[in-house]
Amino acid sequence: MDSNEWWGLVERARDVAGDRADDRDTPDDPLPGALTDVLAALEPERIAAFAVTAVGVTDSAYRRPLWNAAYLIEGGCGDDGFMDFRDGLALLGRETFSRAVADPDSLADLPVVVRMSRGERGWIGYESLSAPVTEAYRRVRGETDSLDAAVEAALRERIRPAEPEGESWDAEDDEANRRRLPRLAALFPG
Repeated sequence: MDSNEWWGLVERARDVAGDRADDRDTPDDPLPGALTDVLAALEPERIAAFAVTAVGVTDSAYRRPLWNAAYLIEGGCGDDGFMDFRDGLALLGRETFSRAVADPDSLADLPVVVRMSRGERGWIGYESLSAPVTEAYRRVRGETDSLDAAVEAALRERIRPAEPEGESWDAEDDEANRRRLPRLAALFPG
């Protein structure tokens, strides 16, 4: 599945979720269910292809500056948290995702991030893009073992990043954050 088709499916789910598509913190978050429904309309092979492409999309965001931005926004961010952050960032759509990967400080423009900076409810991260994929596949095939096998086989030959790319700095260094992520540092002062 090419990235244009992948992002189109995410956008279709975002359209269904409407004005609630940008915040994963609500107890009745509509986006995961909408994505599940969109994917369940596909053939099983296309659902597996979506899962494989999702890995490539989120791997493209495996960047140290973005991780430090997530650290500021979330008040800390370990390995698992950064995986969740990247999955949730992908659910924000192609434009927001691409802008954040290129310029993590652009996350300061997101209303959910502004709310989080004020201590209000809000969240970007999403525990796993695999959850809607797995549920959609289960609806279509009645099982998920063949999904796991197909995704594993497709990823076996792929070289995935071992370390995040980009400039690294101590995410708890307030001065470094003000230099590299000035707008986020202003929202989340140390």
